[in-house]
Amino acid sequence: MPADPTLDLERELFASGVRVLASIDEVGRGAIAGPVTVGVVVITKECGEPPSGVRDSKLLSAGRRLALVEPIIGWVTAHAIASASNDEVDEWGIVGALRLAGTRALTALESDAVVPDLVLLDGSHDWLTSDSLFDDPSAFRAPPVRTQVKGDLTCASVAAASVLAKVDRDSQMTALDAQFPAYGWSGNKGYGSPGHQQAIRELGVTQFHRVSWNIQ
Repeated sequence: MPADPTLDLERELFASGVRVLASIDEVGRGAIAGPVTVGVVVITKECGEPPSGVRDSKLLSAGRRLALVEPIIGWVTAHAIASASNDEVDEWGIVGALRLAGTRALTALESDAVVPDLVLLDGSHDWLTSDSLFDDPSAFRAPPVRTQVKGDLTCASVAAASVLAKVDRDSQMTALDAQFPAYGWSGNKGYGSPGHQQAIRELGVTQFHRVSWNIQ
């Protein structure tokens, strides 16, 4: 089991002059059904230590993730969660859909008068600002972005964002499972498990599948 994530990088960023930091992680990138979802948590140097047990959402049980939601919300200055639908994944591609979801989450923060100085983004690719989806000068402009490889494993704030995003998206897929129980979405969460792929072969796709992907 990897070591618990810390606030070491976040504190370095605060020491460099960042006052309001928005940390972002996404879930659902590799699914073949359902949305892609982005979680954002905003912290300042006054937030103190994260809740005990915060880790990359993939390393936590469903029950533990759910139990961490309220402590995380109580810890951070602000938070937001937003999704891009499977239809938007089909229309814009996964990078464009990620940017749509991230923009929606940051716009929700801005509507509450929370404007981060910097975004700490999990991974090596800046999908939030490097894609050309929004070239209109009047479109939303994200703050500067710092990418961090394995940020969800090493940075407590990114791990917290991953938990919020995972719980939200899992809830969406469980709700959809009630409409389409044959696909097993309450268990596979829209990923390409053998049972899910077999259901597609037998029943075809639903309106919640990413039909632009080779999913059969």
